[in-house]
Amino acid sequence: MPPVPSRRRAAGPVFRGLALGALTLAVGGTAAAQMQGHGGAQGMMMHGHGADGTGHDEVTMPGLRGLDATPEESAELAVMFRNFRSFSREVTNLPAGIRTVTRSSDPEVMDVLISHVTGMIGRVEAGDDPQVFIQSPTLDIFFARPEAIDTQIEVTDAGITVTQTSDDPEMVEALHLHAAEVSDMAARGMQAVHEMMMRRAGN
Repeated sequence: MPPVPSRRRAAGPVFRGLALGALTLAVGGTAAAQMQGHGGAQGMMMHGHGADGTGHDEVTMPGLRGLDATPEESAELAVMFRNFRSFSREVTNLPAGIRTVTRSSDPEVMDVLISHVTGMIGRVEAGDDPQVFIQSPTLDIFFARPEAIDTQIEVTDAGITVTQTSDDPEMVEALHLHAAEVSDMAARGMQAVHEMMMRRAGN
């Protein structure tokens, strides 16, 4: 996989347009096929246990929808959760942020991962919160203060490398916490999400 130039936060609006366009294109194969195999987006909306459709349904995963998430974005999340065992991930906590390297052993899942990462970073840069139902509240500060984060992305044969730094100590703490949350989800899939939600609910 050839390297791509790093993109920094200053290129926000242009980068977001490119990233979200790539997100829509990349999801057309694997993610769309998996959604169709489980009844598509309509099926996702009908199988939740709660009135808001956020029940813990391991088949349709309705909690991956959001108030401002596109069907393609939700489908990408579903692909990654269903294939979480294909991921490997390394995280380095830097004094001013994080450096993560994430890879999937499945090339199609890797394409979805790259699309998801670039698309979500583009959303953060624009302050455009998708409000996914299972989304961690750790992300709130990212969408509220995107100007406080400097981001570099590189895709190589080793995986997708994301380096994010900030001069804001509160943001650095949130970056460290979110990186740990993502690592837990990459290691344990939806079980990690269920446990985080239960802890937040006090159950």
